[in-house]
Amino acid sequence: MNSKNYIILSLALLLFPFFALAQFSVSVSGLIRDSKTKMALPYVNIVVKAKADSSFAGGTITNEEGRFTLSGIKSGTYLLEAVSAGFAKHQQEIIIGTLSAYLNLGNIGLIEDTKLLTEVTVSSYRKKDGVSDKMDKKVFTVGNNISQAGGSVLQAMQNLPGVTVQNGKVQLRGNDKVAILIDGKQSAITGFNGQTGLDNLPASAIERIEIINNPSAIYDANGNAGIINIIYKKNKQEGFNGKIGFTGGLGALWERKANMPTIRPQYSATPKLNPSLSLNYRKNKLNTFFQGDWLYTQTLNRNEFSDRTYSDGTVINQQVKRNRTTTFATVKTGIDWTPDASNSLTVSGYFNREKILDNGDVPYFNKDFSQRLRLWQFLEDEVKYTAMASASYQHKFKQPGHVLNAGFNYTFHREDEKYFFTNIMPSYTGQDAFKLLSDEHVSDLNLDYVRPLKHGRIETGMKFRYRTIPTNMQFFPGLNSPIDANAGGWATYKETIPALYGNYVFENNRVELEAGLRMEYVKVNYQVNPNHPTYTSDGYDYAQPFPNVRFGYKLNSHNKLTAFYNRRVDRPNEVDIVSTP
Repeated sequence: MNSKNYIILSLALLLFPFFALAQFSVSVSGLIRDSKTKMALPYVNIVVKAKADSSFAGGTITNEEGRFTLSGIKSGTYLLEAVSAGFAKHQQEIIIGTLSAYLNLGNIGLIEDTKLLTEVTVSSYRKKDGVSDKMDKKVFTVGNNISQAGGSVLQAMQNLPGVTVQNGKVQLRGNDKVAILIDGKQSAITGFNGQTGLDNLPASAIERIEIINNPSAIYDANGNAGIINIIYKKNKQEGFNGKIGFTGGLGALWERKANMPTIRPQYSATPKLNPSLSLNYRKNKLNTFFQGDWLYTQTLNRNEFSDRTYSDGTVINQQVKRNRTTTFATVKTGIDWTPDASNSLTVSGYFNREKILDNGDVPYFNKDFSQRLRLWQFLEDEVKYTAMASASYQHKFKQPGHVLNAGFNYTFHREDEKYFFTNIMPSYTGQDAFKLLSDEHVSDLNLDYVRPLKHGRIETGMKFRYRTIPTNMQFFPGLNSPIDANAGGWATYKETIPALYGNYVFENNRVELEAGLRMEYVKVNYQVNPNHPTYTSDGYDYAQPFPNVRFGYKLNSHNKLTAFYNRRVDRPNEVDIVSTP
């Protein structure tokens, strides 16, 4: 179970003042065109930054008609940037006021980057720092991009066309229902139904990122916006070799507004440390590899000021401040064994530990700050462990590309979360606590077969997943606490998904076609303590087909018409099927 949902349910009275604030915000819209042809430009990246400090305020991409809308932009002066391949970056200043809830920027013209379009060099060498645009996916190589070396995978993704990040969630074409894979596999690092951990994965460990906007039947049916596959580096040099890296930084934060009296100071520096080590030994039929990263960061996770005026004239001043310290350690190791040219076996292991410490203060003062009405102080101590073990076998037939793959992947993920709340009132001090321990076990077994044809290929296979999540939650109310101690308890989420698929790809000098069908059966059983006073669950099951069709017609060597259709599912996670009587 997700702890945040339970905190919201169980501490509603406690936390209501945090979310009850009403702040004025504006929706900004516009239409992006080619300034020369006046044609609308789809999938243009739009980013809005504060003019004062270039901090990110919002981002999106234009739709098929070249239109975009950004909601929730607060009053102020901003710079809007529009970026698209083949065009010069457009930047303009926008002013957001408080009199209108909507701002229409009208037509925005992008000018062709003539330097980019005319300076073309043709050679037999293809640099890896490029983009491969195939019918089924786009591949972006980040391994040799120096500008990404000190950043995270999440930061690297923000530079990819069609990808935006809002509130820590990755979006493809404006939709955050994205399945994130690592080396072609789902894991607890990126979330089986979410995107956790991306901001802590160092981009220096990544070779390339694959974006699959219209997944075929070979992929799981969840992730209806598309799939992002993150590929780790793998050294192929003979003998023993290694690489040691270190990235560091020290950012400075100033106080845009003085903290309210009697609270702990905000972080004024944001240090970042990221040492890494990569070792590899390849000899004859055996290859061993090791990769380790450690990341330490401090951030001012939140710092917001607000005031509320009630109908009787009472004014309440409030601040929500949260300092965060994060450590993130990863280790990946394994062995590749190739006994002959037709067979290979890979056994690998992955371990990750993430620790988050959040220290927060939420003071409430009267109008002239002469009296502190309340002070909330909280500490979130969260540790996450992930361990993965994988084994994959590949048999290559004599015909190139004709292969049989079999694999097994086991993932263990533990969340150990503790929350401590101190409620300091003028007449008393109350202390509340919350604890969650959740263990996730996921086993995946897959078999895949690929055979090339004269004008394409056929793909078929099966997958079986079994997933369990036993959870134990406890509440410890303090003095005058609104917490219901009986709201805690145990529950176990169980998920079984067998699947079969077939996919056909055809291509000639005029036509590109891909058609496939995936059949999935899903059975979910959520065992909640039958004597629980708050939560119940019945589970569900279904068997559904998930077809996909892609068609492309080549008008000439430079122009192509394409159409796509696929059926996907936004599969609920365990917290989405809990109900309250």
